[in-house]
Amino acid sequence: MPAHPRVAARRVATLATMSGELVAGVDSSTQSTKVEIRELESGDVVARGSSPHPTTTPPRSEQDPRAWWDAFEAAWARAGSPTCAAISVAGQQHGMVVLDEAGEVIRPAKLWNDTETAPDAGWLLKQLPGGAADWAAAVGSVPVAALTITKLSWMHRSEADNWARVAAVMLPHDWMTYRLTGEMVTDRGDASGTGYWSPATGDYRWDLLAIIDGEREWSEAVPRVLSPLARAGMWGDAVVGPGTGDNMAAALGLGLGAGDVVMSFGTSGTVYARSDAPTADPSGEVAGFADATGRFLPLVCTLNATKVTDAVARLLGVEHEAFDALALAATPGAGGLTLLPYFDGERTPNRPKATGEIAGLRSDVSREQIARASVEGVVCGLLDGLDSLQAYTGAPQRLIMIGGGARSSAYRRVLADLCDIPLVVADADQAVATGAAVQAAAVLEQVDPSVISERWCLGGGTRVDPSKVTSDARAAVRAAYASVRDRGQ
Repeated sequence: MPAHPRVAARRVATLATMSGELVAGVDSSTQSTKVEIRELESGDVVARGSSPHPTTTPPRSEQDPRAWWDAFEAAWARAGSPTCAAISVAGQQHGMVVLDEAGEVIRPAKLWNDTETAPDAGWLLKQLPGGAADWAAAVGSVPVAALTITKLSWMHRSEADNWARVAAVMLPHDWMTYRLTGEMVTDRGDASGTGYWSPATGDYRWDLLAIIDGEREWSEAVPRVLSPLARAGMWGDAVVGPGTGDNMAAALGLGLGAGDVVMSFGTSGTVYARSDAPTADPSGEVAGFADATGRFLPLVCTLNATKVTDAVARLLGVEHEAFDALALAATPGAGGLTLLPYFDGERTPNRPKATGEIAGLRSDVSREQIARASVEGVVCGLLDGLDSLQAYTGAPQRLIMIGGGARSSAYRRVLADLCDIPLVVADADQAVATGAAVQAAAVLEQVDPSVISERWCLGGGTRVDPSKVTSDARAAVRAAYASVRDRGQ
């Protein structure tokens, strides 16, 4: 809904009275586009705007990129259409945007959560002699349906006419930057999620793209990879940063440091940490991404997080606050009820055709137990990811909770009770947009993003202490979850 004229007038007046330069961060996510305007020196937030765009669910999950631009323009207007010195765009990772010779979008973008390409992931896995180990060594990740390379394979075999028209392949944030600047560029962080760019060497793997189409001149079809402080171009008088993927931007917005691990509870879930060296996990559970600073960001992603509890709340006929109350009224372990949260297939573990499951149902089951079990299921899935991540990053000193689920009292309580790591709920309202603004400022000043994060005092949060849950009770919840998980689907 557009801002009321009086509200918009006050916002513009606020922007007009700012004495310092402004920078903008854009978060073009699966569900909406958000804009955050900050004062360059202080980091004070002076305006925000957001606008939704149509969303879809697996197995076919696609969006028209033009909807992202429309949402950006609406969000920009709601932020007061400010005059900024710099801007950067962070976007949902992995999505495939294909353009023709005229620079026009050929078909809707296949998104990260599209599982229609799962057969292509399996096929690609077999194209290297060492399978998963060779893929992990080559690009830091093993093919799963999320990665861009699987979407290219799907299009090559499924849409011959469209494939013949392809002149350029971009990621969502690349396309937004292209609309701002006219330049076909990307960054290390987002490029590392394609499945055909190596974080370890900083090079595209033409041999892997040739598996899909050996006759195409791929070097002319993919964006140039910019360094973290490079300028992508100009948008009017504003310097445009290279942009990055949403998780990489969130790391900037949180001021992520050594010993920190982020656990994000959004529609999907992620667990990631900073690393000074590239990682390669042949199991495929930990994706070996680069970050937006010149370092690395090993990450575990699940397809199912808060959308699971949203679905359960809908079935119980309650809103979020009432759902939290139900979940917190049940004891840890939910009276023996265990929920496997693979509602729309799963990425980690790689089970694209899986479905959700409830085990331990009895005739005396309560609404409270069902609510608690759904929260515990999501949390246990992400704690599994944390276990895998620690093999590459070491034991964390602090767990930072972000995302929509971080506002849930039930998610905060269950996570604090089931992990034995100091837990902090981040102060950042919009970590991705904030991180994009950090990058814009860093590019403008040509300083490491950490300089901006420290100046803006990012990285704060609220400590959540566990309740009196014994280690045995904690272990029992996770063991029950593992038992249901390991039955396989």
